[in-house]
Amino acid sequence: MTTSAAPLHDPESRLAHDDHEALRLWLRLFTSTTMVQRVADSMLKREFGSSLPRFDLLAQLHRAPDGMRMGELSERTLTTNGNVTWLVAALQREGMVKRRPDADDRRATVVKLTAAGRRHFEAMATMHERLIADLFDTMSSAERRDLHGALGTLKSRVRPTPELP
Repeated sequence: MTTSAAPLHDPESRLAHDDHEALRLWLRLFTSTTMVQRVADSMLKREFGSSLPRFDLLAQLHRAPDGMRMGELSERTLTTNGNVTWLVAALQREGMVKRRPDADDRRATVVKLTAAGRRHFEAMATMHERLIADLFDTMSSAERRDLHGALGTLKSRVRPTPELP
């Protein structure tokens, strides 16, 4: 699978040779993540007329066969409530999701994948997984495991902690 060439100037190109190692690492991580997101979003647009935020929302619903509340979708996709509302409305018009009032709280709305939405997501997920595997195939299995472990350490450091009373 081919990807477009990297831009000549990316966030990492702002660095000077004497910048702090942590800053260099942060910009390498940010740049790499941004570039992978752009490639994945481009593929989803080209192949499915979709986007990464739509894919992410469908992925969350795929993992929740009974559906999810709109607020929970917003939290899990790190998307604003307004954007989730807009995405869900578009997906509902396309027959990919359905909405219903929450049985426990009539003020809340539960969103669930339709059968067509499930099939559509599964087709996208298969191609997305292939793309990501292809992008990371330039690294050895040991390098991928080491990077995963190192990023797990960073994640545990920056993960928000519950407020104590």
